[in-house]
Amino acid sequence: MQPILIVDDEPENLAALRQILAGERRLVFARSGENALAAARKHSPALILLDIQMPDLNGYEVCRRLKSDADTAAMPVIFVTSMADIGNEAEGFAAGAVDYIVKPVSAPIVRARVRTHLSLVQATRLDQSYRDALNMLGHAGHYNDTDTGVHIWRMAYYTTELARAYGLSAEQLHLIELAAPLHDTGKIGISDTILRKPGKLDAEEWRIMQTHTRIGHDILAKSRAPGFKMAAEIALHHHEKWDGNGYPDGLAGEQISIPARLTAIADVFDALTTTRPYKAAWPVERARDTMLGEAGRHFDPEMIAVFDSIFERILDIKAECDAWEATGDSGFAENMPFVPLSDLDL
Repeated sequence: MQPILIVDDEPENLAALRQILAGERRLVFARSGENALAAARKHSPALILLDIQMPDLNGYEVCRRLKSDADTAAMPVIFVTSMADIGNEAEGFAAGAVDYIVKPVSAPIVRARVRTHLSLVQATRLDQSYRDALNMLGHAGHYNDTDTGVHIWRMAYYTTELARAYGLSAEQLHLIELAAPLHDTGKIGISDTILRKPGKLDAEEWRIMQTHTRIGHDILAKSRAPGFKMAAEIALHHHEKWDGNGYPDGLAGEQISIPARLTAIADVFDALTTTRPYKAAWPVERARDTMLGEAGRHFDPEMIAVFDSIFERILDIKAECDAWEATGDSGFAENMPFVPLSDLDL
């Protein structure tokens, strides 16, 4: 478990904080600003209690240096100081501190503040682990596919921007940004000979391809976390169509969840405007016109109208992602013929 780093040039102050925080977590100590910086790099503390008035580097400068170093920037700092003016406190927060305790300290207050910030650290790390897991599953779904890693980020950006314009809440936007890239997680269970086939799938191959929706759902539904629950729903139903002619369940209209309907639009636009083994990328205006023509059939008419209203923003996102993709090995084929929308595996 990561320790708490306590920094103060006065031994009696270190002793007082040692007594207050004994049993909370392992403690490490430093008696100068330079030693504090070295200790932070060595011990990677979960929290730093930092005096301001020290003989070499003052606490403000120590905090600024911690925040400017990528290895220590995330370490939360609480100033513990006798400098009680409002201006001193404001300068502490400006330097990057998360809290400010004035000496002489109260033991219950110190323990309460420390426990609160350690809880926030834990929550932040859990959220990052959650995001990392979602990200890894998104990449896993395309491991045997021809899509690059940029595809899942385009999906996140397109779907989130569309959801924002459609009027979803901030909480829903956060979840859909995490969930949409996992729409094709089930492709991990599909043979790469099908995923990479440079032509139209035959009837049996198409039947197998369609199973990726249930495979993805079965994988993602094993978690009760909100992001995974939404991702499972999207994975299962992002190929349903407004008129009921989609798969796997033949749902129609509002039987299809809002996140799945939004993701379907983003997914089709991305599929049309990028190169696949069986097709070249369509020009964006052709893709737009084709998709608008699918209002009431493939797509929710209201949602596709919203998509059209933010089309310039969608193109901005595409340009940003294309530029990113161009910096790596995209492996895209060139000069491939267009194919009809009805022949695409959408």
